[in-house]
Amino acid sequence: MKPIITLLLLLFMGPLSAQDFSGQAYYQSKTTVDMDGFGREGMSEDMKKQIMARMKSYLEKTYVLSFNGQESLYSEEVTLDAAGQSRGFGIMMASMEPGMQYKNIGQNQLVEAHEFFGKEFLIKDGLTTLDWEVTKESKVIGQYIAIKATAVKEVKPDEFNLMRRRPDNDDKKDKQEDDSGAQDQAKETTPEDVVMPETVEVTAWFTPQIPIGHGPGEYWGLPGLILELNIDRTTLLCSKIVMNPKNMPEIEAPRKGEVVTQEAFQEIVTKKTQELRANWRGRGGRGSRGGRG
Repeated sequence: MKPIITLLLLLFMGPLSAQDFSGQAYYQSKTTVDMDGFGREGMSEDMKKQIMARMKSYLEKTYVLSFNGQESLYSEEVTLDAAGQSRGFGIMMASMEPGMQYKNIGQNQLVEAHEFFGKEFLIKDGLTTLDWEVTKESKVIGQYIAIKATAVKEVKPDEFNLMRRRPDNDDKKDKQEDDSGAQDQAKETTPEDVVMPETVEVTAWFTPQIPIGHGPGEYWGLPGLILELNIDRTTLLCSKIVMNPKNMPEIEAPRKGEVVTQEAFQEIVTKKTQELRANWRGRGGRGSRGGRG
């Protein structure tokens, strides 16, 4: 079976690698959330469903990757429904999400628009390189043969979607509930209850039938277009590819925002996060809520 797949890949790669081509790939993004881990304790199932419905526009999105041999531009495809649902949690998370992401493989260049708490930044830096391990596993995605690759990436301070509950948090919360006599009250997850992991495993499925090193978001560097990505609780799956479209948009880097490096931006995010935690402690934190009543 493997020799047959290899032969097919060689046959498909030949025509594409011999010409200058461009295209657009559409990705469906879906993120799952552990409501028991990040919601209120004692929350009813109906309340969980209502919160998930409000968060849907953030958890399920469509992105478009426009690419040619050297450059790519990745951006969210915003719908009217999504815009109408961007309230509460959605507004907070949207203020922390990257905007358009431009990559130039030939020049090792990343330009990323990012709005963070109402201020616009333009991150200009080199591309982040992952140490991909290409496996022998393969599957079919749409009409393309895809090969599995894995890597471990360092988690950045602004990747809030990767936050998780502290492992030792439950015992502490039980003790505090006993001390305060608030066992019957629903409690919110607080900034002290969550932690950011240092690293996360990334699984990518790429197709050598489109022999370019691009992929969604910050991901790149494989010998073929990335069709599927799995990062923690988020999956990105390519639903459609249009090769050499007649109305191919210009691939240009975003230009609006204060220019910073990736390192400088992460320092800004870390400082703001620490400030939010300090403000929360200054208001009394968990103790102030436990004393209500």
